[in-house]
Amino acid sequence: MSEKKKIFVISDHPMAPSGVGTQTKYFIEALLATGRYKFVCLGGAVKHQDYQPQKVEGYGEDWVIHPTDGYGNPQIIRSALAMEKPDLIWFMTDPRFYGWLWDMENEIRSIAPMLYYHVWDNFPPPMFNRPSYLSTDVIASISKVTRDVVSVVAPEVENVYLPHAVDSNIFRKIDEEDIKAFASENYNEHYSEDRTIFFWNNRNARRKQSGSVLWWFNEFAEEVGPENVQLIMHTDPRDQHGQNLETLIKDLGADDGRIILSTQKVPPEILSMLYNMADCTINISDAEGFGLATLESLSCETPIIVNMTGGLQEQVTDGTDWFGVGIEPTSRSLIGSQQVPYIYEDRISKEDFLNALRIMYNMPLQERARLGKMGRKHVENNYNFEDFNRRWVELVDKIIDERGSHEERKMYESWQFKEIA
Repeated sequence: MSEKKKIFVISDHPMAPSGVGTQTKYFIEALLATGRYKFVCLGGAVKHQDYQPQKVEGYGEDWVIHPTDGYGNPQIIRSALAMEKPDLIWFMTDPRFYGWLWDMENEIRSIAPMLYYHVWDNFPPPMFNRPSYLSTDVIASISKVTRDVVSVVAPEVENVYLPHAVDSNIFRKIDEEDIKAFASENYNEHYSEDRTIFFWNNRNARRKQSGSVLWWFNEFAEEVGPENVQLIMHTDPRDQHGQNLETLIKDLGADDGRIILSTQKVPPEILSMLYNMADCTINISDAEGFGLATLESLSCETPIIVNMTGGLQEQVTDGTDWFGVGIEPTSRSLIGSQQVPYIYEDRISKEDFLNALRIMYNMPLQERARLGKMGRKHVENNYNFEDFNRRWVELVDKIIDERGSHEERKMYESWQFKEIA
C-alpha cells in the first residue's frame, strides 16, 4: 500500500462553530474517508487553553491539530515545510489574513501546490487581489459570485466552483412533537405554538446587521402584536465587533419574550432543533460570502428571508423557484480598509425588510411548508454531502497527480534573482 499523502491545512479550527471551521472539518473528513490522505492543521481563530498538538479522536496520527493564534506566521510555515513535508497546502477564509503567506509563494510552491478555498463577498472585482490569486495554484470558489470575481481578476488561474454543503442527516425535518417538547423545556416561559417564530443565527458584527434586525423586528412586533411573533437570536450579544444586544433589547422594551437571545454554543443537533422550531430564518447581512445558516435552515425545511447579496442569492432561488423571500438592496456603499481597499456593501431598506416579515407572517402554513420542502430539495440537489465529498476528492487527487510535490513538483517554475551585468 502506497504511503498516504499529507495535506497541511491553515484555517479556522476544524472544531470551531464558525462556517469556515465547519467546512474545513467537512473537507478533511471527506479526504480521510478515502484512506489515502492524512492531515496536519493549524487550528486558528479561536481562544486556546492548551497549545499542545491534538490528535483527533478516531483518526490518530492521520489528523493532528496544532492550536495557534491567528492563522500562523512565516516561521510556522517554514517549520511545517521542513518537518511535515506536506504534499499540498490547503487554506481558507478571507484573503486579507494571508498576505504574508502569498509573500512566501516561492518558498512554498517550489515544494508543494497551494489550494485556496476562497471567500469573497461582492463586486467590484478586487483587482488588488490579482497578485495573490496568481500566487496560488488552484482556487476553489465557495459561491457563484466568488467564482465570477476570480474569473474577472485572474482568468488564467484554475478556478473551480465548489460550494458549501450541509449534513442533511443532522439538518433535517424533525418530528413536531419532539420540537414542541424541546421548545417547552428550553423556552417554556415565552414559547407558544401560536407565535410565528423567526430565527437569526449569525455573528454579532456590524456587517451582519444584528442591531438593525433587532430594532426593525421590534417595530414589526409592535405592528402585529408582540404576543404573536418572536425573534430568537443565536449569537454573542456582547461580541466586541457588534452591538450590546442585551442593552438594546432592554431599552427598546422588548424584554417581554418577543426577542430572545440564545447565547450558548450548541452542537449541530441542537441547532437543527432551533431551525425546526422556527417558521423562518433571517440573514440580511450587508455582505455575505456564502451564509451557511440559511442553507442549514433550508435543509430543515424552514424557509428563509435574505438580502440578495453574495452567496445568499443562490440559496433563496435556483433561478426558477423561490425558497423564501429575497430582498433586493436599495443602496450600495463602497467601503474598505488598508487591507481591503474597496468592496461593496449591499444594503436593504427597513420598509423592504418589514414587508418581507409581513409576507412570511401572513403566509398560510401550507405555503410555508411547501417552500420548506422545495428548499430541502434545493439543498439535496445542489449542496449535498455526496457531491461535496466527491468533488473535493477529485480536485485534490487531480492537483497532486498533475502538479506533484517535492522532487516531483510540476507546473511551477521557481523564480530566482539573477545578477545583471
